[in-house]
Amino acid sequence: MGERRRLRLNAPLDTAGIVLAATFFSLSLTPSLLPRPWTLQGIIAGVLTATGYLAGVFAGTLVRPAAARLPAKWRAAWNRKGRRRVRRLVATFGCGLGAASLVLGVRAQRDIYVLMGLDPPERLNYLGVPLIAAALFLALLAAARALRIAARALGRLLGRWFPATAAQFAAGLGVGVLAVFLTDGILTETLLKGADRSFAAINTETAPGVTPPGATTLSGSPSSLVSWTSLGLEGRAFAADAPTVGELSRFSGRPAVSPIRVYAGLDSAETTHERAALAVRELERTGAFGRKVLCVITTTGTGWVDPQAGAALEFMYGGDTALVSMQYSYLPSWLSFLVDRERARAAGRELFDQVYARWSVLPAGHRPKLLVFGESLGAFGAESAFGGDRDLRERTDGALFVGPPDSSALWRRLVDGRDPGSREALPVYRDGETVRFANRPSDLDFPASPWNAPRVVYLQHPSDPIVWWTPRLVLARPDWLEERRGDDVLPWIRWYPFVTFWQITADLVFSLDAPPGHGHDYDGDVIAAWARIAPPDGWDDARTAALTILLAKHAAGSGGQ
Repeated sequence: MGERRRLRLNAPLDTAGIVLAATFFSLSLTPSLLPRPWTLQGIIAGVLTATGYLAGVFAGTLVRPAAARLPAKWRAAWNRKGRRRVRRLVATFGCGLGAASLVLGVRAQRDIYVLMGLDPPERLNYLGVPLIAAALFLALLAAARALRIAARALGRLLGRWFPATAAQFAAGLGVGVLAVFLTDGILTETLLKGADRSFAAINTETAPGVTPPGATTLSGSPSSLVSWTSLGLEGRAFAADAPTVGELSRFSGRPAVSPIRVYAGLDSAETTHERAALAVRELERTGAFGRKVLCVITTTGTGWVDPQAGAALEFMYGGDTALVSMQYSYLPSWLSFLVDRERARAAGRELFDQVYARWSVLPAGHRPKLLVFGESLGAFGAESAFGGDRDLRERTDGALFVGPPDSSALWRRLVDGRDPGSREALPVYRDGETVRFANRPSDLDFPASPWNAPRVVYLQHPSDPIVWWTPRLVLARPDWLEERRGDDVLPWIRWYPFVTFWQITADLVFSLDAPPGHGHDYDGDVIAAWARIAPPDGWDDARTAALTILLAKHAAGSGGQ
């Protein structure tokens, strides 16, 4: 039995599998949204080579019964010598196709780097792609064959009591289910719990240079209802990073006031409802409902708030603002998306609803402008408080959603309901009367029809994989890959079943590493968007440009995100 197992593990590769494996390897080298380092490209190529091989083996399994019914003389012609010739031909085809695709793939990657204003990598680095791909393919192949051996062995055992066909089916199903449960168990019990412990520990830390605020208008200060230690890593950074009155006055040339920043961390209260209630009490303590602007912010997974999103409003209004947010997780957004997605939805809805309930009882002429902001998973959570564009018009004075994931329900409804002739990458919804989509701030000037207040903006870069990633990419071509491509996406990108899904999945890894204006980096765009949504009296494009420069310098000095 041991010898048989070794032979099976080392069995020759399936001919049909080789053909599709080579094809998928070649397609994996085609460009996607973002530039890929050669190491990541090797991993993608390995996964897709294994996917192609599996598809080829499956296709061959379906074809063989039909081939067995061919005339005897035709089957006799397919002798061992003929099979060897075909295999050599297939191997030659695969090597040639792979080599040509590698050359073209390297050229495409360099084009993406140049398109985004980056220095292209050395071409020779990509010679490591086939090595990584081959190693990963062989590892996945060995695992698959081991499962197949186990299934056949179990089938022979069950065959002692059941018909052969039923025994093999039951064995295959049993081994498959066991593999899934083991994998899921390892992922859940080991990886996720380990990540949970690690990020929980990180949440207790404080970033270098961050100290407890002294201003009474900031959460975590001595007079705050929310303790400094309960804010978490990102909450402490948010509270401590508020601009000073002096900085605000120097920019505006007029007297400023201390901005209000309210935050409730995971440790500030037991439940989402209690954290939102605590945040509202903190708003009341600081006098937030007497300010000109009140902005409700839903964080990303870790509790992070985009520094530019809040600071832009504070500089625009000379500090006469109140920002409020609360933490619902300490996991990164991509991991929170898997395990804490409902928390993001609940947090976005709960915080806004409680703030709105307190705000709405104020006299109509004595309320601050009520704004909403969310980025990435925060956009997913923030828009969950609203049933549609009419709800946004009736309950807010403006909203900004940045880089929303494809699973964002309101975003998807608006995009699917876009005006005929507009593109998924840059939709026009109801002639832009309330909601406008923008790849760049200049897109907000279109359509030319009136843009009524309150104004709602969705920022979405054509090259942002967080916006465009969806499991549907496995088998369905999205509209944005049927239309004219965006300005920072190569025009010859195409959709391929399975391939595009894994390519966009890999792009997620480096979405935050793209230069500003590309991928998931919206620095600068957020400032210009707020200037169109809720500009103070006398604000103009020159002030927007000056503020963009100022906040860019501040981000560079503080190390950015």
